[in-house]
Amino acid sequence: MKGTRSGEGFDLLPRMFPDLLSLSTMTLATSGPSGEPHAAPVYFAAAETLYLYFFSDPHSQHSLDLARDARAAAAIYPECRDWRDIRGLQLHGEVHPVPPGLEWDAAWVLYAAKFPFVSGLKAVVERNVLYAFTPRWVRLVDNRRGFGFKQEWDLP
Repeated sequence: MKGTRSGEGFDLLPRMFPDLLSLSTMTLATSGPSGEPHAAPVYFAAAETLYLYFFSDPHSQHSLDLARDARAAAAIYPECRDWRDIRGLQLHGEVHPVPPGLEWDAAWVLYAAKFPFVSGLKAVVERNVLYAFTPRWVRLVDNRRGFGFKQEWDLP
């Protein structure tokens, strides 16, 4: 099943699956210099713009991959034990560092509200880079609506 195309209804997406965007972790997939895949779990906070913010060590494999190629994929899904409960988001897009400034400050507020423990880790956070994953394509998978149910959106 195809969903809204070409960004129409883009502003509704974050409100369509708040339960999935409230999860703590997404799996971020990047590709290395020779095309080898790399996947890493990262804590994330979602903005109303559907930007997904996360912090990472600038020397981690995915940070090095992103410095070379900003394209990435991500998956957000809850753990489940029954195939009928499988649901989640698959995303393609680009990831860019967020420089200090208004966006960084707003992302920090979102992130600290979702993960209050980071307030006590300011020194660790300062050694990391804040990234914004900007989805260009989103697929909702939800077997609760029927086996193999999918809905997709191309974003502007």
